Amino acid sequence: MLQITFDATWWLILVFIVDVTVRVTAIIVVPRNRRPTAAMAWLLAIYFIPVVGVLLFLVIGTPKLPRKRRRKQEDINDYIRQTSRGLGLDVAPPDAPMWFQQIVELNGTLGALPLIGENSAQLVADYQESLDAMAAAIRRAQSYVHVEFYILQSDASTDNFFRALEEVAARGVAVRVLLDHWANRGKPNYRRTIARLSAMGAQWHLMLPVQPFKGKYQRPDLRNHRKLLVVDGMVAYMGSQNVTDSTYNLKKNIRRGLHWVDLMARVEGPIVQSINAVFLSDWYSETDQVLTEEIDLFSVTPGAGDLECQIVPSGPGFEFENNLKLFLSMLYAAERKIIMVSPYFVPEESLLLAVTTACQRGVTVELFVSEEGDQAMVYHAQRSYYEALLRAGVKIWMYRKPFILHSKSLTIDDGVAVIGSSNMDMRSFGLNMEISMLVRGEGFVEQMREVEATYRSLSRELTLEEWMRQPLRSTVLDNLARLTSALQ
Repeated sequence: MLQITFDATWWLILVFIVDVTVRVTAIIVVPRNRRPTAAMAWLLAIYFIPVVGVLLFLVIGTPKLPRKRRRKQEDINDYIRQTSRGLGLDVAPPDAPMWFQQIVELNGTLGALPLIGENSAQLVADYQESLDAMAAAIRRAQSYVHVEFYILQSDASTDNFFRALEEVAARGVAVRVLLDHWANRGKPNYRRTIARLSAMGAQWHLMLPVQPFKGKYQRPDLRNHRKLLVVDGMVAYMGSQNVTDSTYNLKKNIRRGLHWVDLMARVEGPIVQSINAVFLSDWYSETDQVLTEEIDLFSVTPGAGDLECQIVPSGPGFEFENNLKLFLSMLYAAERKIIMVSPYFVPEESLLLAVTTACQRGVTVELFVSEEGDQAMVYHAQRSYYEALLRAGVKIWMYRKPFILHSKSLTIDDGVAVIGSSNMDMRSFGLNMEISMLVRGEGFVEQMREVEATYRSLSRELTLEEWMRQPLRSTVLDNLARLTSALQ
């Protein structure tokens, strides 16, 4: 009887074969339909730390939602296009410059929602004032309230907001609530928040739940990062702010004295229905419930405002990076001035090229970021781009600690702006579900300029001379974080 024994040599040969197989397979699988920098980062991880790298790739290596969810998004887009066709909502006004008309067409092609005129929008820059203003809007509800926030917590700061929901629910108003699962589950008030929503009779659901034992699973770091409120299809709030205390109720933030600074827009007019369409699409994705039979998204009535607006949804449910393409188009269209506000500015190659090119063709470019970071990896990855930006001529304004500037906006020249939930980083472009609003109107940009002036007064300018004095250890940390930021 033949007996085969494996000595150390055989084990070495087996390990060598497995190692070569993994490396060759990685070269074939990893780069497919992936940005070169992301592919290179994954290959480096797999080659240098093969066990950890392979496991990470299997868990978070797919930057798209499951096919079933993406098909739902396609169905929603088809419905919106078919329903809005013929209403005259998908064409930019004739007085708009050609570049703006092309951006509108781009947004409509990618996100399905049309440009709509006769809207008004008022910025709310004070954190508590925003929460109380949303509560006041909720109390005027007659039919329904739609609440969708990345983080939703019942606490002392948001109690008025929740009491408003309880009051309208008690008199028969339909209250529908969506909150991100992974972002809320570890927060201090998660169970109390869920219990309060249930007690008031709200219909609430978790967004992108990671519950494999319930058959609900996708890449765990794909998140629904949107923030919006719709009341009766008549008024909406959207922007960067979550419904939580400005410290997020986290002990580490309270210990460091950190408070978040945000910006919300109160919107009225026909564009509210487009914001509602984003909520209804997410509701359908999470519940399979179609609400368009009871809510007519396109019974558009003229508004009293003069703003032309277009809602741009983006995220892993779409084929393309809708928000990135919007930002790039605006950066290349700017003629005189670009002002960017992004707490997490980690640009991929095309965005960095657009920003530096704008400086080189004589456009004034300003970037507002926080002096202090709340997420170490993102904070250091962001810092790794400062030298290139400063050398190109970008003015970097650092909002003074202990405040975290969390607002997200982009304004160009004097007439066009974008506000929403999207950061200018690779996570917001490829992994997060976001909502942005393109606005054309000098009055709105004037409001943005006032907010930007306030931010500037509370910030200090970072100079190249100061930056070049950074210690070596900071440079090493920044560069390492930059490499890991590409793992998508």
